[in-house]
Amino acid sequence: MKLAPLNTVQNAHDDSVWTAAWVPATEDSPPLLLTGSLDETVRLWNPEGPEKVQTNTGHCLGVVSVAAHPSGRIAASASIDSFIRVFLLTPNTTPSRLPLKYGNCNSIPDLIRHLPDDESGYQTGHVIAGTTLAAAGGGSASVKLWDTAEWKLIAALEVPRPEGLKPSEKSGSKKFALSVAWSPDGRQIACGSMDGTISVFDVPRAKFMHHLEGHCMPVRSLVYSSAPLDSRVLFSASDDGHVHVYDAERKTLITSMSGHSSWVLSVDVSPDGAAIATGSSDKTVRLWDLKMRAATQILTSHNDQVWAVAFGPPLRTDVRSCLLASVSDDKSVSFYKYS
Repeated sequence: MKLAPLNTVQNAHDDSVWTAAWVPATEDSPPLLLTGSLDETVRLWNPEGPEKVQTNTGHCLGVVSVAAHPSGRIAASASIDSFIRVFLLTPNTTPSRLPLKYGNCNSIPDLIRHLPDDESGYQTGHVIAGTTLAAAGGGSASVKLWDTAEWKLIAALEVPRPEGLKPSEKSGSKKFALSVAWSPDGRQIACGSMDGTISVFDVPRAKFMHHLEGHCMPVRSLVYSSAPLDSRVLFSASDDGHVHVYDAERKTLITSMSGHSSWVLSVDVSPDGAAIATGSSDKTVRLWDLKMRAATQILTSHNDQVWAVAFGPPLRTDVRSCLLASVSDDKSVSFYKYS
C-alpha cells in the first residue's frame, strides 16, 4: 500500500483550512470533498481537476467541522460561532441552511457525523428514529443527537467524570468534548475529551458504557475501523503524539503507535481497513500499515500543520484504490491516490 501525490490546491481558502470530509457519489456527481476554514466558508471540490464546485457562507466565525449524509445530498458544518448549519448539495442551486444553535456564544461544536439512514436496516427504537446527527463540543462534556427528519434535539449523552476526582476537579474544563465517532453499525458513539479520555456510549439505550484510557493529552480525532471483522476497533489521535488502537467493546488498548514529532490532529482509516492516515502539527501526513503497526510513508505536501485527513470511497475505476485528502493551516488542500 502507498500514497501517490496527485494535486495540491494552493490558497483553496482565504485562511487556514481546518476540516475535510467526503461526500458520497450520487447519480449526478462523483465523490466530492467538503472543506471548512477559518475564513468562515464551506467549499465543495471535485477532485478531478481539482475544481471548486461551490462555496457555502453563513457562519460568522471559523468552521471547525464538516460532514456529509450517506445519500450525498445533505451536508452539515459546525463553527465556533456556536451554530451547526445544514445545507443541500443539489447541483446548480443555492444551498439552503438551517441553523441549529448548539450552545452559548463560547461553545465549540467540533466533530459531526451522520448515522447511516434507515435503508441500512438499523433501527434505534424509541431513542432515535431515522437518521441522526451527532455533535461533540459546545464547551460541554456531552454529545448531542439531532433527529434529521424534524431537526430537533433528541438526546444529550453526558460524559461522566472518572471516579476518584475531588469535587473541585469535577467542575473543571478538562472533560470538554473534542471529537466523536459512530461505530459502523451505528450502535455506539465514542467521544474524545480534553483530558485524554475516550467515552463510549450505547446509542439505542442512550447510556454511557465505559472510558478508554491511555492518552495523557486532548484526543483530537477518532474513527472506527472500516473492516467488517474489526468493527469494534477504534483509532484515536492525540496531542500527546500517539495514535492508539482500542477494542472499544472490551475496553482494551491493542497498541500505541508513535512517529510524529508533535500533536496528532487527525486520523482516518482506509476503506479496505488495512491502513490509517494521520495529519499532524509537524506538517506531515503519514500512512500507517496496521499489520506492521508502523508508519510506512511520510508525505510533506504542506508547509504548516495538517488539521485533517480524509479517505474517500473506493474508486469506480479501481475498487482497490481510493483518494485521500489533507488540509492545512497553509490554506491548501492536497489529494493523493491510495492503492
